[in-house]
Amino acid sequence: MRWNEFGKFFIIALAVVGGFFTYISPLANSVKQGLDLQGGTHVVLQAVDTPEFKVDDDAVERSVKIIERRVNELGLTEPVIQRQGADRIIVELPGVKDPEEAIAMLGKTAMLEFKDMTGKTVLTGTDLKDARAQVGQNNQALVSLEFSSEGGDKFAKLTSLNIGKQISISLDGEVLTAPTVQEAITGGRAQITGSRTVEEAEHLAILLRSGSLPVKIEILENRTIGPTLGQDSKEKSIKAFGIGVVGVFIFMILFYRLSGIVADIALLLYIMLLLLAMKYLNATLTLPGIAGIILSIGMAVDANVLIFERFKEEIRNGKSLRAAMDAGFGRAVITILDSNITTLMACLVLFYLGTGPIRGFAVTLALGVLLSMFSAVFVTKFLLKFLIYANFTKNPVWFGIAAPKEVQK
Repeated sequence: MRWNEFGKFFIIALAVVGGFFTYISPLANSVKQGLDLQGGTHVVLQAVDTPEFKVDDDAVERSVKIIERRVNELGLTEPVIQRQGADRIIVELPGVKDPEEAIAMLGKTAMLEFKDMTGKTVLTGTDLKDARAQVGQNNQALVSLEFSSEGGDKFAKLTSLNIGKQISISLDGEVLTAPTVQEAITGGRAQITGSRTVEEAEHLAILLRSGSLPVKIEILENRTIGPTLGQDSKEKSIKAFGIGVVGVFIFMILFYRLSGIVADIALLLYIMLLLLAMKYLNATLTLPGIAGIILSIGMAVDANVLIFERFKEEIRNGKSLRAAMDAGFGRAVITILDSNITTLMACLVLFYLGTGPIRGFAVTLALGVLLSMFSAVFVTKFLLKFLIYANFTKNPVWFGIAAPKEVQK
């Protein structure tokens, strides 16, 4: 036996196994979790008719897009915003720290109006180009407004005609501030004061940036999914994941002996790489996502099964272990690529046409497919090569062949 080659195999195998049991738990916990795992808030919004605006298909669609922009501005992970029926919108917010405040923001009409002394509306939120929260003098929280070209002209005219008079800035009919104009303000910029905190100013800025809802929205249902329920789902998922992985490991060892051990080591590395990729791609793990991971593990094992069956065929045809390994991998690669490419195409369709957890499933499955190809084609071959070149055994029985023919020496 060539101890140099066997030593390389043993060191790599030990490093992978040791790294897996050392880092798998902190690595899994570092991946962002969705509503079904960490809990959060489930909200059903109802669009209602008002004397000024009637609910129609276009109004609901625009409301969905505006609410989606507001949620994205909040920086939440894996939110779900989707239409239900003719006049309802479902919003799921995973891990929100202040659900009441977030929900209140979702339903606000956010109609911004600048009025003169007579109460005439001169500018609205449609004249805005941007809105940002800032900290002014004396640490006062405020919202800095930037108007469009047309809005800037309107604001300059409003201030020039009302020098020494008050103008009011209101949101949804509630006066936010009513400053006295000292001079005409040109340049297309203004400020809204009165926010108690920077967070309040930031939320107001988000509302103004996302635009006003075309119809009135009421909260029909507000259900909080507690962390206990999410933790229970996570524990069951981890248990199912563990049982599945152990079952795969046992199957590979029973049917493929040394080759199965090599595949199991590559599979441990694959799981770590998948979680690492999800962490650095800022992907969110959900229950469907865990299903995608488990499915991709099955596909990774399936690729190894194809390779090892080709490997066994070549040995039965009388080739040496080295020649059989090279031929087996070469013959199986095309089949593996074909099957995985079709799966990736399905993932693309799910990602672009699906929402929320469905997209999470597509992302984890696609990542798993790509990494499983790397694991099966490169890592497994790399480790198996060291083991065969070490001349650990020349008996094909150790590679899962019950009654081998005489092989070449």
